[in-house]
Amino acid sequence: MAKRKVDTENRGFQTRWESEYMFTKVAGKPVCLLCGESVAVLKEYNLRRHYETKHADKNKNMDMEQRLQKAEELKRGLKSRQALFKKAKSQGQAAVKASFILAEEIAKSARPFTEGDFIKNCMIKVCDEVCPEKRQLFLNVSLSRNTIAERVDQLSINLKEQLVKKGKDFIAYSLAVDESTDISDIAQLSIFIRGVDSNLSVTEEFLALRPMHGTTTGHDLYEEVSRCVNEMELPWEKLVGLTTDGAPAMCGHRSGLVAKIREKMQEENATGELTAYHCIIHQEALCGKALKMEHVMSIITRTVNFIRAKGLNHRQFKAFLTELETEHGDLPYHTEVRWLSQGKVLQRCFELREEICLFLDSKGKDTTQLRDEMFLCEMAFLCDITSHLNAINLQLQGRDRVISDMCSTVKAFKTKLTLWETQMRKENLSHFPSCQTMKEKLSTSAFPSTQLADKIGMLAADFRRRFADFEAQKSRLELLGNPFAVDVESSPPNLQMELIDLQCNDALRAKYAQWVLRSSPVSSPAQCPSCASRLLKRCLCLAAHTCVNNCFL
Repeated sequence: MAKRKVDTENRGFQTRWESEYMFTKVAGKPVCLLCGESVAVLKEYNLRRHYETKHADKNKNMDMEQRLQKAEELKRGLKSRQALFKKAKSQGQAAVKASFILAEEIAKSARPFTEGDFIKNCMIKVCDEVCPEKRQLFLNVSLSRNTIAERVDQLSINLKEQLVKKGKDFIAYSLAVDESTDISDIAQLSIFIRGVDSNLSVTEEFLALRPMHGTTTGHDLYEEVSRCVNEMELPWEKLVGLTTDGAPAMCGHRSGLVAKIREKMQEENATGELTAYHCIIHQEALCGKALKMEHVMSIITRTVNFIRAKGLNHRQFKAFLTELETEHGDLPYHTEVRWLSQGKVLQRCFELREEICLFLDSKGKDTTQLRDEMFLCEMAFLCDITSHLNAINLQLQGRDRVISDMCSTVKAFKTKLTLWETQMRKENLSHFPSCQTMKEKLSTSAFPSTQLADKIGMLAADFRRRFADFEAQKSRLELLGNPFAVDVESSPPNLQMELIDLQCNDALRAKYAQWVLRSSPVSSPAQCPSCASRLLKRCLCLAAHTCVNNCFL
Protein backbone atom coordinates (compact mmCIF):
# COMPACT_ATOMS: atom_id res chain seq x y z
CA MET A 1 0.00 0.00 0.00
CA ALA A 2 1.40 3.37 -1.07
CA LYS A 3 2.29 5.82 1.67
CA ARG A 4 -0.28 8.54 2.17
CA LYS A 5 0.84 12.10 1.24
CA VAL A 6 -0.96 14.92 3.02
CA ASP A 7 0.21 17.54 0.50
CA THR A 8 -1.79 15.87 -2.27
CA GLU A 9 -5.13 15.91 -0.41
CA ASN A 10 -5.91 19.53 -1.45
CA ARG A 11 -6.92 20.63 2.04
CA GLY A 12 -7.93 24.28 2.15
CA PHE A 13 -8.00 26.80 4.99
CA GLN A 14 -11.54 27.77 6.02
CA THR A 15 -12.34 31.34 7.01
CA ARG A 16 -14.43 30.34 10.05
CA TRP A 17 -11.33 28.90 11.69
CA GLU A 18 -10.06 32.46 12.25
CA SER A 19 -12.77 33.26 14.77
CA GLU A 20 -13.29 29.75 16.14
CA TYR A 21 -9.62 28.79 16.72
CA MET A 22 -7.74 32.11 16.21
CA PHE A 23 -5.73 30.80 13.27
CA THR A 24 -4.80 32.41 9.96
CA LYS A 25 -2.95 31.20 6.89
CA VAL A 26 0.61 32.47 6.34
CA ALA A 27 2.73 31.18 3.45
CA GLY A 28 0.48 28.14 3.06
CA LYS A 29 0.64 27.13 6.70
CA PRO A 30 -1.87 27.73 9.57
CA VAL A 31 -0.40 30.10 12.17
CA CYS A 32 -1.91 30.84 15.58
CA LEU A 33 -2.74 34.51 16.01
CA LEU A 34 -2.36 34.30 19.80
CA CYS A 35 1.03 32.62 20.21
CA GLY A 36 2.48 32.61 16.68
CA GLU A 37 2.99 28.85 16.51
CA SER A 38 2.30 27.00 13.27
CA VAL A 39 0.64 23.64 12.74
CA ALA A 40 2.34 21.18 10.41
CA VAL A 41 -0.79 19.54 8.93
CA LEU A 42 -3.77 21.63 7.82
CA LYS A 43 -6.60 19.74 9.60
CA GLU A 44 -9.40 21.17 11.71
CA TYR A 45 -8.70 18.60 14.41
CA ASN A 46 -5.12 19.86 14.82
CA LEU A 47 -6.24 23.50 15.03
CA ARG A 48 -8.99 22.71 17.54
CA ARG A 49 -6.61 20.68 19.69
CA HIS A 50 -4.04 23.48 19.75
CA TYR A 51 -6.65 26.08 20.69
CA GLU A 52 -8.35 24.01 23.41
CA THR A 53 -5.03 22.98 24.92
CA LYS A 54 -3.34 26.41 25.10
CA HIS A 55 -5.88 29.24 24.70
CA ALA A 56 -9.43 28.01 25.55
CA ASP A 57 -9.38 29.19 29.16
CA LYS A 58 -8.39 32.78 28.26
CA ASN A 59 -11.05 33.27 25.59
CA LYS A 60 -13.96 31.14 26.86
CA ASN A 61 -16.06 34.18 27.89
CA MET A 62 -15.99 35.89 24.44
CA ASP A 63 -18.91 35.61 22.09
CA MET A 64 -18.59 35.16 18.34
CA GLU A 65 -18.63 38.89 17.53
CA GLN A 66 -15.87 39.56 20.03
CA ARG A 67 -13.89 36.67 18.60
CA LEU A 68 -14.22 38.10 15.08
CA GLN A 69 -13.15 41.55 16.28
CA LYS A 70 -10.14 40.18 18.16
CA ALA A 71 -9.14 38.00 15.19
CA GLU A 72 -9.19 41.04 12.88
CA GLU A 73 -7.07 43.06 15.33
CA LEU A 74 -4.56 40.24 15.61
CA LYS A 75 -4.41 39.88 11.81
CA ARG A 76 -3.78 43.61 11.39
CA GLY A 77 -0.98 43.41 13.95
CA LEU A 78 0.54 40.43 12.18
CA LYS A 79 0.44 42.19 8.81
CA SER A 80 2.05 45.34 10.25
CA ARG A 81 4.88 43.28 11.72
CA GLN A 82 5.36 41.46 8.42
CA ALA A 83 5.42 44.76 6.52
CA LEU A 84 8.02 46.12 8.94
CA PHE A 85 10.28 43.13 8.38
CA LYS A 86 9.79 43.31 4.61
CA LYS A 87 10.65 47.01 4.59
CA ALA A 88 13.77 46.43 6.65
CA LYS A 89 14.72 43.55 4.36
CA SER A 90 14.17 45.61 1.20
CA GLN A 91 16.21 48.52 2.62
CA GLY A 92 19.01 46.14 3.54
CA GLN A 93 18.98 44.61 0.07
CA ALA A 94 19.04 48.09 -1.51
CA ALA A 95 22.06 49.05 0.63
CA VAL A 96 23.93 45.90 -0.42
CA LYS A 97 23.03 46.44 -4.08
CA ALA A 98 24.24 50.05 -3.92
CA SER A 99 27.49 48.83 -2.38
CA PHE A 100 28.00 46.41 -5.30
CA ILE A 101 27.21 49.11 -7.88
CA LEU A 102 29.73 51.55 -6.42
CA ALA A 103 32.34 48.80 -6.05
CA GLU A 104 31.91 48.00 -9.75
CA GLU A 105 32.36 51.66 -10.72
CA ILE A 106 35.49 51.95 -8.54
CA ALA A 107 36.96 48.84 -10.14
CA LYS A 108 36.13 49.99 -13.68
CA SER A 109 37.82 53.35 -13.11
CA ALA A 110 40.91 51.63 -11.61
CA ARG A 111 40.68 53.75 -8.47
CA PRO A 112 41.97 52.60 -5.06
CA PHE A 113 39.48 50.78 -2.85
CA THR A 114 39.84 53.49 -0.20
CA GLU A 115 37.84 55.78 -2.49
CA GLY A 116 34.71 54.10 -1.10
CA ASP A 117 34.99 56.00 2.21
CA PHE A 118 35.40 59.29 0.34
CA ILE A 119 32.35 58.56 -1.83
CA LYS A 120 30.28 57.72 1.25
CA ASN A 121 31.24 60.97 2.97
CA CYS A 122 30.18 62.89 -0.13
CA MET A 123 26.88 60.99 -0.24
CA ILE A 124 26.16 61.81 3.42
CA LYS A 125 26.83 65.52 2.92
CA VAL A 126 24.56 65.62 -0.13
CA CYS A 127 21.87 63.73 1.79
CA ASP A 128 22.04 66.19 4.69
CA GLU A 129 21.19 69.00 2.28
CA VAL A 130 18.69 67.27 0.01
CA CYS A 131 16.89 64.62 2.10
CA PRO A 132 18.08 64.63 5.74
CA GLU A 133 15.27 62.28 6.79
CA LYS A 134 16.92 59.48 4.76
CA ARG A 135 20.38 59.90 6.26
CA GLN A 136 20.29 56.48 7.91
CA LEU A 137 19.68 54.77 4.57
CA PHE A 138 22.91 56.23 3.21
CA LEU A 139 24.76 55.33 6.40
CA ASN A 140 23.70 51.70 5.89
CA VAL A 141 25.64 51.49 2.61
CA SER A 142 28.98 49.90 3.49
CA LEU A 143 31.84 51.29 1.40
CA SER A 144 34.90 50.56 3.54
CA ARG A 145 38.12 49.42 1.90
CA ASN A 146 37.65 45.80 2.98
CA THR A 147 34.02 45.81 1.82
CA ILE A 148 34.92 47.18 -1.62
CA ALA A 149 37.67 44.57 -1.97
CA GLU A 150 35.23 41.81 -1.04
CA ARG A 151 32.57 43.13 -3.43
CA VAL A 152 35.04 43.31 -6.32
CA ASP A 153 36.18 39.76 -5.59
CA GLN A 154 32.55 38.54 -5.58
CA LEU A 155 31.87 40.35 -8.86
CA SER A 156 34.93 38.73 -10.39
CA ILE A 157 33.84 35.27 -9.29
CA ASN A 158 30.32 35.85 -10.62
CA LEU A 159 31.60 37.06 -14.00
CA LYS A 160 33.85 34.03 -14.27
CA GLU A 161 30.93 31.71 -13.47
CA GLN A 162 28.81 33.40 -16.13
CA LEU A 163 31.60 33.05 -18.70
CA VAL A 164 32.09 29.37 -17.84
CA LYS A 165 28.35 28.83 -18.28
CA LYS A 166 28.38 30.59 -21.65
CA GLY A 167 31.48 28.66 -22.73
CA LYS A 168 29.61 25.37 -22.44
CA ASP A 169 27.34 26.51 -25.30
CA PHE A 170 30.13 27.60 -27.68
CA ILE A 171 30.26 25.81 -31.01
CA ALA A 172 33.56 27.58 -31.75
CA TYR A 173 35.84 30.06 -30.01
CA SER A 174 39.10 31.88 -30.59
CA LEU A 175 41.74 33.37 -28.31
CA ALA A 176 43.85 36.52 -28.46
CA VAL A 177 47.07 36.48 -26.43
CA ASP A 178 49.52 39.28 -25.68
CA GLU A 179 52.51 39.42 -23.36
CA SER A 180 53.85 42.74 -22.08
CA THR A 181 55.96 43.96 -19.14
CA ASP A 182 54.52 46.32 -16.53
CA ILE A 183 56.35 49.08 -14.63
CA SER A 184 57.60 46.58 -12.05
CA ASP A 185 59.26 44.44 -14.76
CA ILE A 186 56.76 41.60 -14.34
CA ALA A 187 55.55 40.03 -17.56
CA GLN A 188 51.76 40.13 -17.81
CA LEU A 189 50.00 37.67 -20.12
CA SER A 190 46.56 38.92 -21.18
CA ILE A 191 44.07 36.51 -22.77
CA PHE A 192 40.83 37.42 -24.54
CA ILE A 193 38.16 35.09 -25.88
CA ARG A 194 35.51 35.36 -28.57
CA GLY A 195 32.97 32.55 -28.89
CA VAL A 196 29.90 31.73 -30.97
CA ASP A 197 26.98 29.62 -29.71
CA SER A 198 24.33 27.69 -31.62
CA ASN A 199 22.01 30.73 -31.60
CA LEU A 200 24.60 32.72 -33.60
CA SER A 201 25.28 34.92 -30.58
CA VAL A 202 28.86 36.22 -30.29
CA THR A 203 30.49 36.63 -26.86
CA GLU A 204 33.70 38.63 -26.53
CA GLU A 205 35.26 38.89 -23.08
CA PHE A 206 38.51 39.37 -21.19
CA LEU A 207 39.46 35.88 -20.07
CA ALA A 208 42.46 36.28 -17.77
CA LEU A 209 45.52 38.35 -16.84
CA ARG A 210 48.33 36.09 -15.69
CA PRO A 211 51.59 37.46 -14.17
CA MET A 212 54.72 35.57 -15.23
CA HIS A 213 57.55 35.99 -12.74
CA GLY A 214 60.03 33.70 -14.47
CA THR A 215 60.89 33.13 -18.11
CA THR A 216 58.47 33.83 -20.95
CA THR A 217 59.35 31.09 -23.42
CA GLY A 218 56.81 29.49 -25.70
CA HIS A 219 56.44 26.60 -23.24
CA ASP A 220 55.76 29.01 -20.35
CA LEU A 221 53.15 30.87 -22.37
CA TYR A 222 51.52 27.60 -23.39
CA GLU A 223 51.32 26.40 -19.78
CA GLU A 224 49.49 29.57 -18.72
CA VAL A 225 47.09 29.52 -21.68
CA SER A 226 46.43 25.81 -21.22
CA ARG A 227 45.74 26.26 -17.51
CA CYS A 228 43.32 29.10 -18.28
CA VAL A 229 41.46 27.09 -20.94
CA ASN A 230 41.13 24.11 -18.62
CA GLU A 231 39.91 26.27 -15.73
CA MET A 232 37.19 27.72 -17.97
CA GLU A 233 36.27 24.16 -19.04
CA LEU A 234 36.66 25.01 -22.74
CA PRO A 235 37.09 22.04 -25.11
CA TRP A 236 40.23 22.18 -27.22
CA GLU A 237 38.49 20.72 -30.26
CA LYS A 238 36.33 23.88 -30.53
CA LEU A 239 39.31 26.26 -30.66
CA VAL A 240 39.44 27.63 -34.22
CA GLY A 241 41.55 30.80 -34.04
CA LEU A 242 44.55 32.21 -32.17
CA THR A 243 45.76 35.80 -32.45
CA THR A 244 49.16 36.79 -31.03
CA ASP A 245 51.42 39.84 -30.95
CA GLY A 246 53.84 38.17 -33.37
CA ALA A 247 56.73 37.71 -30.91
CA PRO A 248 59.05 34.69 -31.52
CA ALA A 249 57.87 33.05 -28.30
CA MET A 250 54.34 33.23 -29.70
CA CYS A 251 54.87 32.26 -33.34
CA GLY A 252 57.89 29.95 -33.24
CA HIS A 253 57.40 27.00 -35.62
CA ARG A 254 58.70 24.42 -33.14
CA SER A 255 58.52 25.75 -29.60
CA GLY A 256 56.23 28.77 -29.94
CA LEU A 257 52.80 29.11 -28.36
CA VAL A 258 51.01 28.45 -31.68
CA ALA A 259 52.99 25.26 -32.29
CA LYS A 260 52.39 24.03 -28.74
CA ILE A 261 48.65 24.59 -28.99
CA ARG A 262 48.51 22.77 -32.33
CA GLU A 263 50.29 19.82 -30.73
CA LYS A 264 47.78 19.88 -27.88
CA MET A 265 44.86 19.87 -30.33
CA GLN A 266 46.36 16.86 -32.11
CA GLU A 267 46.64 15.06 -28.78
CA GLU A 268 42.97 15.83 -28.11
CA ASN A 269 42.08 14.45 -31.58
CA ALA A 270 40.67 17.80 -32.69
CA THR A 271 39.53 17.62 -36.30
CA GLY A 272 39.31 21.37 -36.90
CA GLU A 273 42.14 23.54 -38.19
CA LEU A 274 43.68 26.19 -35.96
CA THR A 275 44.10 29.48 -37.80
CA ALA A 276 46.82 31.73 -36.33
CA TYR A 277 46.92 35.48 -36.94
CA HIS A 278 49.37 38.23 -36.13
CA CYS A 279 47.50 41.12 -34.51
CA ILE A 280 46.56 43.63 -37.19
CA ILE A 281 47.16 46.63 -34.92
CA HIS A 282 50.65 45.38 -34.09
CA GLN A 283 51.45 45.02 -37.76
CA GLU A 284 50.08 48.50 -38.48
CA ALA A 285 52.30 49.93 -35.73
CA LEU A 286 55.33 48.07 -37.09
CA CYS A 287 54.67 49.45 -40.57
CA GLY A 288 55.27 52.95 -39.21
CA LYS A 289 58.90 52.03 -38.58
CA ALA A 290 59.41 51.53 -42.33
CA LEU A 291 59.57 55.33 -42.73
CA LYS A 292 63.07 55.31 -41.16
CA MET A 293 62.59 58.70 -39.55
CA GLU A 294 64.33 57.84 -36.27
CA HIS A 295 66.76 60.73 -36.70
CA VAL A 296 63.84 63.17 -36.55
CA MET A 297 62.14 61.48 -33.62
CA SER A 298 65.39 61.24 -31.64
CA ILE A 299 65.90 65.01 -31.82
CA ILE A 300 62.28 65.64 -30.81
CA THR A 301 62.54 63.19 -27.89
CA ARG A 302 65.81 64.71 -26.71
CA THR A 303 64.29 68.20 -26.82
CA VAL A 304 61.15 67.16 -24.93
CA ASN A 305 63.21 65.34 -22.30
CA PHE A 306 65.39 68.42 -21.73
CA ILE A 307 62.28 70.50 -21.04
CA ARG A 308 60.28 67.92 -19.06
CA ALA A 309 62.98 65.96 -17.20
CA LYS A 310 64.02 68.80 -14.88
CA GLY A 311 61.41 70.51 -12.78
CA LEU A 312 62.98 73.96 -13.12
CA ASN A 313 63.10 73.79 -16.93
CA HIS A 314 59.53 72.54 -17.05
CA ARG A 315 58.22 75.34 -14.82
CA GLN A 316 60.11 77.99 -16.73
CA PHE A 317 58.89 76.64 -20.07
CA LYS A 318 55.24 76.70 -18.97
CA ALA A 319 55.68 80.22 -17.65
CA PHE A 320 57.31 81.20 -20.93
CA LEU A 321 54.35 79.84 -22.93
CA THR A 322 51.93 81.65 -20.62
CA GLU A 323 53.80 84.89 -21.15
CA LEU A 324 53.62 84.46 -24.93
CA GLU A 325 49.91 83.56 -24.67
CA THR A 326 50.26 80.50 -26.87
CA GLU A 327 47.39 78.15 -27.62
CA HIS A 328 49.09 75.27 -25.77
CA GLY A 329 50.54 75.53 -22.29
CA ASP A 330 52.81 72.47 -22.13
CA LEU A 331 54.53 69.61 -23.97
CA PRO A 332 53.38 65.98 -23.52
CA TYR A 333 55.72 63.05 -22.96
CA HIS A 334 56.23 60.29 -25.53
CA THR A 335 56.66 56.63 -24.63
CA GLU A 336 57.13 53.67 -26.94
CA VAL A 337 54.48 51.62 -25.13
CA ARG A 338 51.76 54.15 -25.93
CA TRP A 339 51.81 54.21 -29.70
CA LEU A 340 49.39 57.11 -30.12
CA SER A 341 51.52 59.42 -27.95
CA GLN A 342 54.06 59.86 -30.75
CA GLY A 343 51.60 61.68 -32.98
CA LYS A 344 50.48 63.95 -30.13
CA VAL A 345 54.08 64.88 -29.24
CA LEU A 346 54.97 65.56 -32.89
CA GLN A 347 51.89 67.71 -33.43
CA ARG A 348 52.54 69.77 -30.31
CA CYS A 349 56.24 70.21 -31.05
CA PHE A 350 55.50 71.31 -34.59
CA GLU A 351 52.95 73.87 -33.42
CA LEU A 352 55.34 75.19 -30.73
CA ARG A 353 58.54 74.90 -32.80
CA GLU A 354 59.34 78.64 -32.67
CA GLU A 355 58.65 78.94 -28.93
CA ILE A 356 60.78 75.84 -28.23
CA CYS A 357 63.70 77.31 -30.16
CA LEU A 358 63.44 80.61 -28.27
CA PHE A 359 63.37 78.80 -24.93
CA LEU A 360 66.37 76.63 -25.82
CA ASP A 361 68.28 79.71 -26.98
CA SER A 362 67.66 81.28 -23.57
CA LYS A 363 69.16 78.16 -22.00
CA GLY A 364 72.24 78.33 -24.21
CA LYS A 365 71.35 75.20 -26.23
CA ASP A 366 72.21 74.74 -29.89
CA THR A 367 69.04 74.97 -32.04
CA THR A 368 70.68 74.61 -35.45
CA GLN A 369 69.03 71.28 -36.15
CA LEU A 370 65.62 72.49 -34.98
CA ARG A 371 65.82 75.50 -37.32
CA ASP A 372 67.06 73.54 -40.33
CA GLU A 373 64.47 73.72 -43.13
CA MET A 374 64.98 70.11 -44.24
CA PHE A 375 64.52 68.91 -40.67
CA LEU A 376 61.36 71.00 -40.30
CA CYS A 377 59.97 69.55 -43.54
CA GLU A 378 60.66 66.02 -42.35
CA MET A 379 59.11 66.80 -38.95
CA ALA A 380 56.01 68.21 -40.65
CA PHE A 381 55.75 65.12 -42.85
CA LEU A 382 56.24 62.78 -39.88
CA CYS A 383 53.60 64.73 -37.97
CA ASP A 384 51.04 64.34 -40.79
CA ILE A 385 51.73 60.71 -41.65
CA THR A 386 51.70 59.74 -37.96
CA SER A 387 48.29 61.38 -37.56
CA HIS A 388 47.03 59.23 -40.45
CA LEU A 389 48.52 56.11 -38.85
CA ASN A 390 46.91 57.00 -35.53
CA ALA A 391 43.56 57.42 -37.27
CA ILE A 392 43.64 53.92 -38.75
CA ASN A 393 44.89 52.57 -35.41
CA LEU A 394 41.79 53.95 -33.68
CA GLN A 395 39.54 52.54 -36.41
CA LEU A 396 40.95 49.06 -35.78
CA GLN A 397 40.40 49.23 -32.03
CA GLY A 398 37.30 48.40 -30.02
CA ARG A 399 34.93 45.54 -29.37
CA ASP A 400 32.98 43.50 -31.90
CA ARG A 401 35.41 44.13 -34.74
CA VAL A 402 35.32 41.32 -37.32
CA ILE A 403 38.48 40.53 -39.24
CA SER A 404 36.83 41.18 -42.62
CA ASP A 405 35.98 44.74 -41.53
CA MET A 406 39.50 45.29 -40.25
CA CYS A 407 41.04 44.03 -43.49
CA SER A 408 38.77 46.37 -45.42
CA THR A 409 40.10 49.25 -43.31
CA VAL A 410 43.70 48.21 -44.04
CA LYS A 411 42.93 47.82 -47.74
CA ALA A 412 41.45 51.31 -47.85
CA PHE A 413 44.55 52.72 -46.14
CA LYS A 414 46.85 51.05 -48.68
CA THR A 415 44.83 52.69 -51.46
CA LYS A 416 45.16 56.04 -49.69
CA LEU A 417 48.92 55.60 -49.47
CA THR A 418 49.10 55.08 -53.24
CA LEU A 419 47.08 58.25 -53.77
CA TRP A 420 49.19 60.25 -51.32
CA GLU A 421 52.41 59.11 -52.99
CA THR A 422 51.15 60.29 -56.38
CA GLN A 423 49.93 63.60 -54.96
CA MET A 424 53.16 64.19 -53.05
CA ARG A 425 55.23 63.83 -56.22
CA LYS A 426 53.03 66.52 -57.76
CA GLU A 427 53.42 68.66 -54.59
CA ASN A 428 49.71 68.34 -53.90
CA LEU A 429 49.67 68.58 -50.09
CA SER A 430 45.93 68.72 -49.50
CA HIS A 431 46.11 65.74 -47.10
CA PHE A 432 49.28 66.96 -45.35
CA PRO A 433 48.43 70.26 -43.62
CA SER A 434 51.72 70.54 -41.70
CA CYS A 435 53.69 70.00 -44.91
CA GLN A 436 51.56 72.64 -46.61
CA THR A 437 52.44 75.08 -43.82
CA MET A 438 56.15 74.40 -44.21
CA LYS A 439 56.03 74.73 -47.99
CA GLU A 440 54.55 78.20 -47.64
CA LYS A 441 57.30 79.26 -45.21
CA LEU A 442 60.32 77.90 -47.10
CA SER A 443 62.80 80.63 -47.94
CA THR A 444 65.76 79.14 -49.76
CA SER A 445 65.16 75.53 -50.81
CA ALA A 446 62.33 73.82 -52.57
CA PHE A 447 60.03 71.47 -50.69
CA PRO A 448 61.50 67.89 -50.78
CA SER A 449 58.38 66.32 -52.26
CA THR A 450 60.25 63.55 -54.12
CA GLN A 451 62.08 62.32 -51.02
CA LEU A 452 58.88 62.36 -48.96
CA ALA A 453 56.96 60.57 -51.72
CA ASP A 454 59.60 57.85 -51.60
CA LYS A 455 58.94 57.55 -47.85
CA ILE A 456 55.24 57.05 -48.53
CA GLY A 457 56.11 54.42 -51.13
CA MET A 458 58.26 52.57 -48.58
CA LEU A 459 55.36 52.65 -46.12
CA ALA A 460 52.92 51.34 -48.75
CA ALA A 461 55.33 48.53 -49.70
CA ASP A 462 55.68 47.48 -46.06
CA PHE A 463 51.88 47.44 -45.67
CA ARG A 464 51.57 45.20 -48.73
CA ARG A 465 54.27 42.86 -47.44
CA ARG A 466 52.90 42.52 -43.92
CA PHE A 467 49.29 42.02 -45.00
CA ALA A 468 50.01 39.68 -47.91
CA ASP A 469 48.56 36.75 -45.92
CA PHE A 470 45.18 38.44 -45.86
CA GLU A 471 45.22 38.86 -49.61
CA ALA A 472 45.83 35.10 -49.89
CA GLN A 473 42.70 34.52 -47.79
CA LYS A 474 40.64 37.05 -49.74
CA SER A 475 37.94 34.55 -50.76
CA ARG A 476 37.56 33.34 -47.20
CA LEU A 477 37.18 36.86 -45.87
CA GLU A 478 34.69 37.74 -48.60
CA LEU A 479 32.63 34.74 -47.54
CA LEU A 480 32.58 36.12 -44.02
CA GLY A 481 31.78 39.66 -45.13
CA ASN A 482 28.96 38.90 -47.57
CA PRO A 483 28.14 35.28 -48.47
CA PHE A 484 25.58 36.50 -51.03
CA ALA A 485 28.21 38.23 -53.18
CA VAL A 486 31.01 35.67 -53.07
CA ASP A 487 31.92 33.63 -56.15
CA VAL A 488 30.79 30.04 -55.60
CA GLU A 489 33.51 28.48 -57.76
CA SER A 490 36.30 30.12 -55.76
CA SER A 491 34.77 29.04 -52.43
CA PRO A 492 35.82 25.94 -50.47
CA PRO A 493 34.24 22.81 -52.01
CA ASN A 494 32.53 21.81 -48.76
CA LEU A 495 30.57 25.10 -48.77
CA GLN A 496 29.65 25.40 -52.44
CA MET A 497 26.29 23.56 -52.29
CA GLU A 498 25.24 25.49 -49.22
CA LEU A 499 26.29 28.77 -50.84
CA ILE A 500 24.11 28.07 -53.86
CA ASP A 501 21.12 27.33 -51.63
CA LEU A 502 21.74 30.49 -49.65
CA GLN A 503 22.28 32.82 -52.62
CA CYS A 504 19.14 31.55 -54.36
CA ASN A 505 16.94 32.18 -51.31
CA ASP A 506 15.37 35.60 -51.92
CA ALA A 507 13.82 35.76 -48.44
CA LEU A 508 17.18 35.29 -46.74
CA ARG A 509 18.81 37.79 -49.11
CA ALA A 510 16.26 40.42 -48.06
CA LYS A 511 16.77 39.67 -44.38
CA TYR A 512 20.55 39.69 -44.72
CA ALA A 513 20.46 43.36 -45.69
CA GLN A 514 19.17 44.14 -42.19
CA TRP A 515 21.41 41.80 -40.26
CA VAL A 516 24.57 42.78 -38.45
CA LEU A 517 26.86 39.80 -38.83
CA ARG A 518 28.79 40.30 -35.60
CA SER A 519 25.64 40.49 -33.44
CA SER A 520 22.65 38.23 -32.98
CA PRO A 521 20.47 38.07 -36.10
CA VAL A 522 16.86 39.25 -35.95
CA SER A 523 15.69 35.75 -36.86
CA SER A 524 16.57 32.52 -35.13
CA PRO A 525 18.36 29.68 -36.98
CA ALA A 526 15.19 27.62 -36.71
CA GLN A 527 13.50 30.01 -39.16
CA CYS A 528 16.17 29.47 -41.82
CA PRO A 529 16.54 26.51 -44.17
CA SER A 530 18.92 23.95 -42.75
CA CYS A 531 21.69 24.52 -45.29
CA ALA A 532 21.53 28.28 -44.96
CA SER A 533 21.49 28.02 -41.18
CA ARG A 534 24.57 25.81 -41.17
CA LEU A 535 26.37 28.19 -43.50
CA LEU A 536 25.60 31.20 -41.31
CA LYS A 537 26.92 29.28 -38.32
CA ARG A 538 30.12 28.51 -40.22
CA CYS A 539 30.46 32.17 -41.16
CA LEU A 540 30.19 33.17 -37.52
CA CYS A 541 32.73 30.51 -36.64
CA LEU A 542 35.06 32.27 -39.06
CA ALA A 543 34.22 35.50 -37.26
CA ALA A 544 35.74 33.93 -34.18
CA HIS A 545 39.10 34.17 -35.98
CA THR A 546 39.09 37.93 -35.56
CA CYS A 547 41.74 39.88 -33.70
CA VAL A 548 40.53 41.00 -30.28
CA ASN A 549 42.19 44.38 -30.12
CA ASN A 550 41.66 45.60 -26.60
CA CYS A 551 44.49 43.49 -25.20
CA PHE A 552 47.01 45.23 -27.48
CA LEU A 553 46.14 48.86 -26.63
